[in-house]
Amino acid sequence: MAKYTFNLPDIGEGIAEAEIVGWKVAVGDVLAEDAALVDMMTDKATVEIETPVAGRVAWLAGAVGDMVAIGAPLVVVETEGDGQVEPSPKPEIAPQPIPARAEPVEAPPFALSQAPEEQGSPSTSSGRADFRPTGAKVQASPAVRARAKELGIALARVRPHEDGRIRHADIDAFLAYEEGFSPAGSTRKDEQIKITGLRRRIAENMAAAKRAIPHFTYVEECDVTALEELRGQLNTGGADRPRLTMLPLLITAICRSLRDFPMINARYDDEANIVTRHGAVHMGIATMTDAGLMVPVIRDAQALNLWQLAREISRLADAARGGTAKSAELSGSTLTISSLGPLGGIASTPVINRPEVAIIAPNRIVERPAFVPDGMGGERVAKRKLMNLSISCDHRVVDGYDAAAFVQSLKLLVEAPARIIAG
Repeated sequence: MAKYTFNLPDIGEGIAEAEIVGWKVAVGDVLAEDAALVDMMTDKATVEIETPVAGRVAWLAGAVGDMVAIGAPLVVVETEGDGQVEPSPKPEIAPQPIPARAEPVEAPPFALSQAPEEQGSPSTSSGRADFRPTGAKVQASPAVRARAKELGIALARVRPHEDGRIRHADIDAFLAYEEGFSPAGSTRKDEQIKITGLRRRIAENMAAAKRAIPHFTYVEECDVTALEELRGQLNTGGADRPRLTMLPLLITAICRSLRDFPMINARYDDEANIVTRHGAVHMGIATMTDAGLMVPVIRDAQALNLWQLAREISRLADAARGGTAKSAELSGSTLTISSLGPLGGIASTPVINRPEVAIIAPNRIVERPAFVPDGMGGERVAKRKLMNLSISCDHRVVDGYDAAAFVQSLKLLVEAPARIIAG
């Protein structure tokens, strides 16, 4: 038997190391040439690495979450024959995002995630049935695979979502069935989950943002009754136009207001002490996926009309959920908007997407009685749709007065939406 040491190849320009986010093999497994070995995450993408030779796995570089340097040993494979093993020539590896799906949450008018669907659970009497044909590929993200492995669960035994992909909720349903949890009065077992991959990057970025940026948050209530009426009217147009959510209208209003408040649409290089106020608005859209939070970017949002924005939002959301978003589509934002929709509460204190200097968070829309002009110089009480707008700013760059003035300008547009259309 000969041994072939497969070193981690160069998987991107300027990449020095990558993180193990999910092994596809274990020591002792017999591999065919070109079989999938492991998912590796860099700062830019998640890459699936394949074996260049056939044989039996003798050694693996580390556990999920460990870092491996480019050129360092990744896998040792025992092969047939003696002497040095030469692998078949391989094309250069290009980083490709691993597919990820959105978490199932209720979709508000301006949310990017899909509506919740009923989660299935194994229906056999023993709960030990395979839910796919023998040899069929299990569809699951690296994080789901890692969790299933830690729990000792064969993913073939877990009933997948309707789209055929297994999510964390499907594993929860499987555990509930297997362990006989009742709907109430039961205690779940303690569970330790290693923070790896995109989730670890998110944790590092959020911690760095809170350490480096002195945040302050300003909240204002807006009457969006007229804006919702306008949205309904615009959606009665031709079938060739995409259906508008609240988000394109809000982004258009934000772009209008930024003309007078360029300090909000900026990035701060705190090492060089340089603030760049951007003329173009590259709007980041905070989006939840099965792998974690992603921020796809709408380039030159200020130059797009409502329907162009709607199409771009849909395209980017699908790319983020499907794991096909390119690195360029996930970087370079100058301002971010983040919404939890119906879960957003009455106010929020979002964390700034560093190195940006502000982030805007619309909260949920509620109906309440409010005083409105009666047309005769007085006021009357009427049912109105109200929504709070929250903004967090970097106090090193944005003064409280400027943040408040910007939100008040945005409020005027939101409450008189004809100005949004008029431009």
